[in-house]
Amino acid sequence: MSGIYLHIPFCKQACHYCDFHFSTSLKKKSELIEAMRREIVLRKKELNGPLETIYFGGGTPSLLDEDELNTILSQIRDQFETIDDPEITLEANPDDITEDKLIAWRRAGVNRLSIGIQSFFEEDLKWMNRAHNAEEAFHCIELAKPYFDNISVDLIYGVPGMGMDRWKENLQRFLGLDVPHISCYALTVEQGTALDYFIRKGKVRPPEDELADAHYQLMLDELQEEGYENYEFSNFGKPGYFSRNNLGYWMGKPYLGIGPSAHSYDGSSRSWNVANNVNYIQSLQKGELPLERELLTKVDRFNEMVMTRLRTQFGLNLEEVAHEFGVQIKDHLMEMAGPLLQEGMMETKGDILQVTRKGKFLTDGISSRLFLLNLGD
Repeated sequence: MSGIYLHIPFCKQACHYCDFHFSTSLKKKSELIEAMRREIVLRKKELNGPLETIYFGGGTPSLLDEDELNTILSQIRDQFETIDDPEITLEANPDDITEDKLIAWRRAGVNRLSIGIQSFFEEDLKWMNRAHNAEEAFHCIELAKPYFDNISVDLIYGVPGMGMDRWKENLQRFLGLDVPHISCYALTVEQGTALDYFIRKGKVRPPEDELADAHYQLMLDELQEEGYENYEFSNFGKPGYFSRNNLGYWMGKPYLGIGPSAHSYDGSSRSWNVANNVNYIQSLQKGELPLERELLTKVDRFNEMVMTRLRTQFGLNLEEVAHEFGVQIKDHLMEMAGPLLQEGMMETKGDILQVTRKGKFLTDGISSRLFLLNLGD
C-alpha cells in the first residue's frame, strides 16, 4: 500500500509561526493545478501497489473550488489504482468551511477533514495571525459534522502566555465537540518566520520547553481519559479513527509528493520538488520534473526507522531491525539503549523497544541518541 500527498501552496494570509511553502497570491492557481496534473502523469510509475491514502495539504487546500479539486482527483484516479475505500483527507481552515463546500467535498470523494483550529481563544488566534476567529472555530465543526464522521482538529500548545488553565480549557472545548481525532503540535520557532523576527526584536517571548512539556503531559491525561489513543507522538484518535496517512509516514510506507516543495519516499530514496511556484510550473510545462533526489544509505534508513517508529505507540520491532540491518546492528542498538532503559525513559515488551511515558516528550532526543553515525559504530 502507498499514499499520495498533494501540496496546495496558497493561503489567504501568513500565520506568524509557519515556514511551509505557500503564496498569498492566487494568480497562478490554475496554472499550478495543471502543472500538478502533469506531474501526476510523469510520476505514475513511481508507486507500486494501490493507493491507500490521498492527502491534500498545504498551504490551504480548502481554497480550491469544486472543479479544481475534481480535476486533481480525476487525474489521480486515471493514473493510479486505489483500494476500495481510500482515505481522502482535505486540510481546511475554519473560515473557508461553508455548507456548499462541505457538500462539494463529499461529492468529490473526500471522506476525512483536518481542520486547522489551532486555538479556541481569540487572543491566541490573533497572536498567531490566523485568518479565522474563535466563533468560526466552533461553528465550522458543528457545520461539518452532518457531512463528515471522520474529522480531525489541529491545536498548538506551548504558546507563550497560554497558561495551564487556558490550555486545559482548549482541550475541554475540543472534547465537548465530540470529534474523533486531534493533532497537537508544540509551537516551534522556525528561522525566517514572522515569529522568529518578533522574538529577535524582543516583541514577543520565546516558547519555553518547560511549558510545552507541562502542556503535553496534561494533554496525555485529558485525552487518554476520554478514550483517545496517542498512536503517534502528536496524534490522538478514537479506535477506528487513526489517520492512515499519518501512520503511513511513521511506519515507513512509500508515498508520492505532488506540488511545489512536496517530498516523496520510496523506501530507498527521498526526493523533493522545488519550493517555487513559477519554477515548478515552468519545469512541468517543459515536461521536466522539478525535483532533487537523494539515495538513502543503510545508516540513513536505520536512523529513519528509529526516529519514526519510536514516535508511535507500536515502537521499534527488534526482529525487524535484525532482518533489515543485521543482528550486529540490533545488538548495538540495544547496547546504546541500555542507559535509557535504566533511566526509565525506554522499555521493552517482548521484541518491541519503545519510549515510556517518562521519556515521551523527549522522544526525538532519545531517538538521536540511538542513531548510527556509520556502519562501524
